[in-house]
Amino acid sequence: MLSELLNNKKLILASQSPRRQELLKALEVDFEIRLKPIDESYPPGMQPGAIAEYIAKKKAEAFSDMLQPDEILITGDTLVFKGDIALGKPNDAQEAQEMLQLLSGTSHEVISSICVTTSTQQLVDHDLAKVYFRTFTSEEITHYINTYQPFDKAGAYGIQEWIGHVALQKLEGSYNTVMGLPTQKLYDLLQQLE
Repeated sequence: MLSELLNNKKLILASQSPRRQELLKALEVDFEIRLKPIDESYPPGMQPGAIAEYIAKKKAEAFSDMLQPDEILITGDTLVFKGDIALGKPNDAQEAQEMLQLLSGTSHEVISSICVTTSTQQLVDHDLAKVYFRTFTSEEITHYINTYQPFDKAGAYGIQEWIGHVALQKLEGSYNTVMGLPTQKLYDLLQQLE
């Protein structure tokens, strides 16, 4: 089990996302939360998977000078892509509405990266899932935005919320990846640590 493998280590999750925290708890490991504000910009021309990994590594860099030898830092990033368009977190209700209208009645890709960093090693990977939504009505979009305030979510939605329950038609890939933490990739990376 992972808890035995990490017996003398301290896991640190650098995320305020309740979804990531919930998914990490499901791996049956203890961890603490540490937060730092990070600029999530990236160089132009990068491919989607590379963008997600770049941002996850950038988040880890913010903690590099304070990691103790017995600590393992977990950082990650989730991006939603509709074609070549990256959909980050919406700034307001108008932007959330535009994003949801763009995703309505079609498919899109969700890429979640995971970065595991120690004082001597760094491993990074990402996972991709394809999400298919039925067409939303404008009333459904308005209800979702007003009720769930999805301003902290890439693509302006959380798959585990109301919109996922009523509009998800098909999912190719991991549900956890869409939620923001590809736990299967994280499990593999933690086992690879030396």
